[in-house]
Amino acid sequence: MRDPRLLAKPPVCRLGCLALVRNPRGDVLLVDPDYMDGLILPGGAARPDEPPHEAAARHLLDATGIALRFTHLLTVDYTPADRYLERLNLVIDGGTTTSEPSAPSRRRTGLLGACFVPVARLPAVMAPAQAARVGEALVGRVVPLLLCGQRA
Repeated sequence: MRDPRLLAKPPVCRLGCLALVRNPRGDVLLVDPDYMDGLILPGGAARPDEPPHEAAARHLLDATGIALRFTHLLTVDYTPADRYLERLNLVIDGGTTTSEPSAPSRRRTGLLGACFVPVARLPAVMAPAQAARVGEALVGRVVPLLLCGQRA
């Protein structure tokens, strides 16, 4: 049963669902958004009632043409409100793929392109906070993603 007191004024927090995908060489898949400087992990906001692993898969497919299944969480990164809403970014493990990203539709995705980048080059092509987030995700700790208490 839904408690109207809990739904009357829900908190405003964006849930970012980001995909960490690597190629067999260990390079990290990044996208180049036209709305900011530097490369970022593919991903974006979850829709209302959309599970995080499904949001990450949807954004990855839209941005790169790569379809993957996500089952584990790597990192949770909280960012307080600044020029954007308060946000919680989940970095979800996409594993390793041999697929190459396709060119995204800039008009539909706001992305200029996608490419695999060697780990050593990440600090040079990403904003410091973005590179730190990826660095933490690469440490290798994994947490199962659950959906109502069951593995996603």
